[in-house]
Amino acid sequence: MKLPVLLVCAAALGGCSVDMGGFAFTSESNGGRTTATTSSATARVSTQEAQLTADGECSADVSLDPSTRPLPPQIAEGITECELVKLKGARPTDVLIGDSGKGQREVQVLYSEPGGREIYMFTDNRLSRIVKPGQG
Repeated sequence: MKLPVLLVCAAALGGCSVDMGGFAFTSESNGGRTTATTSSATARVSTQEAQLTADGECSADVSLDPSTRPLPPQIAEGITECELVKLKGARPTDVLIGDSGKGQREVQVLYSEPGGREIYMFTDNRLSRIVKPGQG
């Protein structure tokens, strides 16, 4: 009986995010005068894996996704958009983001390398195809 309830809860929370905001009040004493200052901070934590934005940055630095895994040893099909950027060690030359006719997120990541352009194609945040110079 517990397993169906767990599955329903997991499905309901599958794409949730949490925004936390807070205030901090401090007072300082400076030569007999006391001044109070207020500061605020906001943190965003997502349960989805980070994705690239159009400027080549990852959309979130912190991910609570249960499938979070260590960085793969090499660029291969199945890695995420942000894993590609981490493995390449540099921001992409260009990022094109769109939707397929099937409602899937499609991303093309371009790197201009000394030997030519490399294009990495992603479907729903998974590398599905690599096009390098000299390939058809």
